[in-house]
Amino acid sequence: MSRTDLLEAWHHHLALARRRSPHTVRAYAKAAERLLVGLGFDNWDDVADVTATRLRSHIAARRADGLSNASAARELSAIKGFIAFARVQAGRESTEPPRLRGPRVKKGLPRPVTPDDALALAETVEAIALEDWTGARDRAVLLLLYGAGMRIAEALSLTGADYPLGERLTVTGKGGKQRVVPILPIVRDAVAEYVRRCPWTLGKEGPLFRGARGGPLGQGMVQKATARARKALGLPDTATPHALRHSFATHLLGAGADLRSLQELLGHASLGSTQIYTKVDAATLLDTYRNAHPRERD
Repeated sequence: MSRTDLLEAWHHHLALARRRSPHTVRAYAKAAERLLVGLGFDNWDDVADVTATRLRSHIAARRADGLSNASAARELSAIKGFIAFARVQAGRESTEPPRLRGPRVKKGLPRPVTPDDALALAETVEAIALEDWTGARDRAVLLLLYGAGMRIAEALSLTGADYPLGERLTVTGKGGKQRVVPILPIVRDAVAEYVRRCPWTLGKEGPLFRGARGGPLGQGMVQKATARARKALGLPDTATPHALRHSFATHLLGAGADLRSLQELLGHASLGSTQIYTKVDAATLLDTYRNAHPRERD
């Protein structure tokens, strides 16, 4: 069996058996390919029997290439999934991969989530979900927070009548105040994928996002899913759903958005509430200025 055969089998497993999103499939397939090339593996036995030492060396090499802690943790998570799959293919009794802790992000003062970390959270809540439809659901919710700057309560208050999402969405925020937010293609696609997978009938009067039993999805479930993903990525406790909305604002401000426009996007009653986002350290401001809003290019 060739290296290409291994990657095709992994890709097929992720896309069809696990029903992961195309973005997740690509990311996990690339992680597997880098492992095979980096360690010179070309059969299931090699992958199934990889040692923690060799795996640690591979991740260290990736870190030396400039990979961030969160990205390295995400790559390790993908590789562990690939190893578990390889152990099944190789006929091993256990699917347990080598025990290896991912890189940790230092905890400190609350900070915006970086663009890479925001995307990693959205990908990881889907990848580690017990059911494919709940994974797609949680990914869609987090992308609404980061990609549209919505409050979690606003995202969960959407109904079937709001679907399908267009380029703009009217959101009812605090105090019944309405505002219009732009919806990026990656966000629309994520919501559409959730709807496609959702086992419940989504009537126009009912909630768009459903819980496991078909009722309205609660904030606590989103927070728990985010906490699990945060732990898997080694991110600090400050990487919460609300931090994604905070990051939306911080990254746009760093990219040159003016405070008045940002106030409208966030639905703040006063400009003073928006000015908190000017308190960004110089390094973060410089990074976001260079990159603008990362999802805007999708």
